[in-house]
Amino acid sequence: MAPSTTAATPPDGLIYDVRLTSVGPGNVTGNDVVYEPSNADLAVKLHYLRGVYYLEGAAFEGLTVLKIKEPLFTLLNQYYVVCGRLRRAEPPSGRPYIKCNDCGVRFIEACCRKTLEEWGEVKDAALENLLTPRGVIGPELFFSPPVWIQLTKFKCGGVSLGLCWAHILGDVSSAVKFMNMFGKVIGGLKLEPPVSVAHSLHKATAHQDSANAVEGPQSIKKVSPPVGDHWIIANNSRMQSLSFYVSPSQLGHMKSIIGGDYGPFELISSILWRAVGRHRKGPEPRVVTVCRKGPETREDSHVSNGQLISAVRVGDDISAVGEADLSELARLVKHGGGGEELRKIDEAVEREGGNIDVILYGAKLTLVNMEDVEFYEFEWRGHKPIGVSYQIDGVGDEGCVLVLPGPCGGGDGEGRVVTVVLPEDEVVELKSELRKEWSIMND
Repeated sequence: MAPSTTAATPPDGLIYDVRLTSVGPGNVTGNDVVYEPSNADLAVKLHYLRGVYYLEGAAFEGLTVLKIKEPLFTLLNQYYVVCGRLRRAEPPSGRPYIKCNDCGVRFIEACCRKTLEEWGEVKDAALENLLTPRGVIGPELFFSPPVWIQLTKFKCGGVSLGLCWAHILGDVSSAVKFMNMFGKVIGGLKLEPPVSVAHSLHKATAHQDSANAVEGPQSIKKVSPPVGDHWIIANNSRMQSLSFYVSPSQLGHMKSIIGGDYGPFELISSILWRAVGRHRKGPEPRVVTVCRKGPETREDSHVSNGQLISAVRVGDDISAVGEADLSELARLVKHGGGGEELRKIDEAVEREGGNIDVILYGAKLTLVNMEDVEFYEFEWRGHKPIGVSYQIDGVGDEGCVLVLPGPCGGGDGEGRVVTVVLPEDEVVELKSELRKEWSIMND
């Protein structure tokens, strides 16, 4: 059995009584049903989305694990693609595809020795890794589930639902839509029969004429050496996660200093971009990647990577990013780039026949706007989560910034949750600057 399908009790003993099962669709999908990821999907195959939903005990009162799994059977009738396993096309192509063979998602049950309140007092973003399964694809593709769900019961009766979602399936909007639908099915929603994608291979349908490409994409980077069938990267730097909350009053202070018609994402991104420029020992980040939620897809398109991607470069008039005017950096985050980057990514993957190993997040410093993602549309038997957290795994050495809505669901009047993944020496410097200049993380 591949390491990616092993559930183990963490050595610190915080999580215990770990049980691992599989859950598949209630109905048989059919024979020889395949789904071929698009070029955009393959460009993020080395990344994983990990989400945690925190709920109070009342949401699960009287609910057995079997009563949770039964609606999941129904949901997976619709989402049968996520129950499949990856394969490669016959040589010489080798392009990955998903065989929809109903192998199922992995379901983990676990217990935690802390209460929800105690857990929230621990200021360590890495600790959330204990609440999300650590599954990765490979080294044996046919043994590797692309989706894992973890139900963790806290000492107080509270519960967390953790999700590990292979990014090749879809972006954060797709993952969140899956979880929101899970909650609705638990609440009794009756789903329509699934729309079949049998033999509907999702090849790149646009921008196929690579002869017209002026230059390659700036937002992705080839991994060397190639990873083969074990879809995980090795960093040159020791990476560290840092999560913090930016309150409405702190956002107001940022706006008063930076000025302009900029939202929380642009304000926070400009501050962090400049801070990384100040403290990075190597070349400063003169080009960054900006990712935003894309347009809504059709309701029957359950999974897709439809986010908008831009490569943004500072002008020659800015001699040093670390000394740049914050309003100019915010302007670039909001208006910079253009619509060519997605086309260039599509062409780059197509030129390799889909058999390419690249990273997006951390190839350049990557700024990810998750403000408009509907995290707090999730509802479990009438109860909203008291907190939602999402992270991205497989971030490259240049780092990544995620900006999420605060616990009340976002909006201009609410705070933001920010997660930063950077080399650990830069995290130390960043924390110091945020405390000194912006009074963030002073508690």
